[in-house]
Amino acid sequence: MKRSILIVDDEIDMLQLLKRSLEPDLNCIVETAISGEQALRLLENKIFDLVLADIKMPGMDGLELLELIKRENSDITVLMMTGHGDIETAVEAMKSGAYDFITKPFDHDTLVLRLEKALERNSLLMENIRLQKECRESDVFQKLVGKSSKMQRVYETIQMVAKTDLTVLITGESGTGKDLTAKAIHALSNRNSGPYVAVNCPTVPENILESELFGYKKGAFTHATQNKTGLFQAAHSGTIFLDEIGDISPTIQTKLLRVLQEKEIKPLGDTRTIEVDVRIISSTNRNLKEKIKKAEFREDFFYRLNVLPLELPSLREHREDIPLIANHLLEKHNRKLNKHVNKISADLMEIFMQRTWQGNVREMENVIMQGILFSSSDEITPRDVGFEKNTQKSGFIGRTFQDMAYKDAKEQILKQFNSDFIGNLLTMNKGNVTQAARLCGLERQALQQIMRRYGMKAEPFRK
Repeated sequence: MKRSILIVDDEIDMLQLLKRSLEPDLNCIVETAISGEQALRLLENKIFDLVLADIKMPGMDGLELLELIKRENSDITVLMMTGHGDIETAVEAMKSGAYDFITKPFDHDTLVLRLEKALERNSLLMENIRLQKECRESDVFQKLVGKSSKMQRVYETIQMVAKTDLTVLITGESGTGKDLTAKAIHALSNRNSGPYVAVNCPTVPENILESELFGYKKGAFTHATQNKTGLFQAAHSGTIFLDEIGDISPTIQTKLLRVLQEKEIKPLGDTRTIEVDVRIISSTNRNLKEKIKKAEFREDFFYRLNVLPLELPSLREHREDIPLIANHLLEKHNRKLNKHVNKISADLMEIFMQRTWQGNVREMENVIMQGILFSSSDEITPRDVGFEKNTQKSGFIGRTFQDMAYKDAKEQILKQFNSDFIGNLLTMNKGNVTQAARLCGLERQALQQIMRRYGMKAEPFRK
């Protein structure tokens, strides 16, 4: 569909000249109005991509017209035409919302260039408005759930970065949906027909990670009995997602930096390099700038990764989405577990709204799955997930201890707290004690000591 421009001027000859010259040069439709009043009537019945109006006109002048246009539609792009002696007036027009101004008499090529830029700006603005409207029409966006302003901004950013082929770094706490975000970017990109390869970097030992990423030649090391294609080659023409990249060693960082710079890889034991056409998306829950200060992360590598940053909010930052997310997860896991639990009780939802959710959506998902499995009715109650509301005072505890001695009650509460808290951490991190310790601010040895005291082992969580 051709773009449309409305030109407003009290000189008929000027209007005819501009219409004849601009329509072929800008490949657009030009309509004209000889007064501000006529322009407003046209604007009532038709949407224009751009308005070009003279400032000095009898009756309604350009400034008054601009004010009335912006009052009705603040997003419309308006340019003003003015004489050399009216620059101050033109500046006032820009303060009132005009995008730009051009002085008469003007060079035709300069006018075309200015209008082309204004049309491009209008196109981007309209696209942004369309994306916002599209996002608000649904509570679920590419499997991400939420309609808060923070999540709407995330959706808009995803759609904007997906259109590019640049490197994206997704940051955010564990359980905020970094993997879903990476998949959404790939799905909305021009590479969506190509492969999507995800690599959970911390779970692969350093000596194996290099060969997994870049592949190797037969005989490169003792057990290399045949050639192996690396994950970068497997992702050719698609996307590779490097999850938790903040935990990789400086050696791997250096090799990945070369891939980012040269767009080529070198398999282990090979003398030649192989070009790869891969978009790299990475994620981390670590503060990479702090790691750079400690010389644990290469600064040049960080800036290569951080071309398009995308930060995901913690669940604590958009609590208004908690009921929506909770009910979405309830429906999702009812289907998976072949259960028919219809709702989350009001008491439990109150706890959900007050809870800190260190593990964010992933932690909530674990709690809801537990509730579906243990619920004995058509709703999940606090008791089903190990929470009971204490009616004597504010706060929530796992059970009542009124009939126990103080020392025994304290020990039982501590045991239950540690079992629930550390159990959730280990579940989120698939039994990885190092990551669980980092997430809760403890040293690995300290967390292991607590686990031994309460008879907890990491192995069951790895399954």
